[in-house]
Amino acid sequence: MKKTAQRRSFILEKLDERGQVTVQELSESLGVSEVTIRNDLDNLEKNNLLIRAHGGAFKTNNILFTVNEKKKINLEQKRKIGKKAVSLINDNDSIILDSGTTTFEISNNLKEFRSLTVISNALDIVNNLSSCENLDVYMPGGYLKEFSMSLVGPMAERNFKQLFCNKLFLGVDGIKLDHGVFTHYMEEAYLNQLMIDIAEEVIIVADSSKFKKAGFAFICDFDKVDKIVTDSAITSTIIKDLNKHNIEVIIAE
Repeated sequence: MKKTAQRRSFILEKLDERGQVTVQELSESLGVSEVTIRNDLDNLEKNNLLIRAHGGAFKTNNILFTVNEKKKINLEQKRKIGKKAVSLINDNDSIILDSGTTTFEISNNLKEFRSLTVISNALDIVNNLSSCENLDVYMPGGYLKEFSMSLVGPMAERNFKQLFCNKLFLGVDGIKLDHGVFTHYMEEAYLNQLMIDIAEEVIIVADSSKFKKAGFAFICDFDKVDKIVTDSAITSTIIKDLNKHNIEVIIAE
């Protein structure tokens, strides 16, 4: 059994190598209880060396961005994707905008609609739409997840179950071609699954860098996805793989 300092050093090394770890695998690798590992992770988080998540942890610089900082990453691609995604919306549609920096760009382009119902759990998106007189904006409620500025939890889940929409625009943290789409947080993943259940059409909005990443929490497999809007840097191989799942890939240029 390694001493405390050695264990925590090992954990940080694994995070550097892989970007994320689970309590179970650390417990098995280090030969200590899961309670001990959770205590180690809690201590490392207090020192801003990692971010705790359900069942494990993430490397700090993988996800520790404020919403405003995240909006600056691949901003030009996100703006193009946002504008392209709006072309899929019709007047009188009801849509869900999931929390995220790419879905925020969609909200920047909704002012010209004569009539539209927008449902969102993202504080920044709702605030962005507050001055649009022709939009009916609904916020299901919940408790605040500070890193994403989104509302999650039992209240949000209960209220989403009472709704229905024509189109869901879903932002994700990672897309794995052999598995599906992912986010970093379990609470958000479950809420995303509820959104998918109440939507006629599921549209992923993600810049091409997301195909090189994975999140900790699984949202859904590709059978639940109708379209993906992404940028021109996506490879033809990835497009072919997605087409095999009957997903329409829309390039924002």
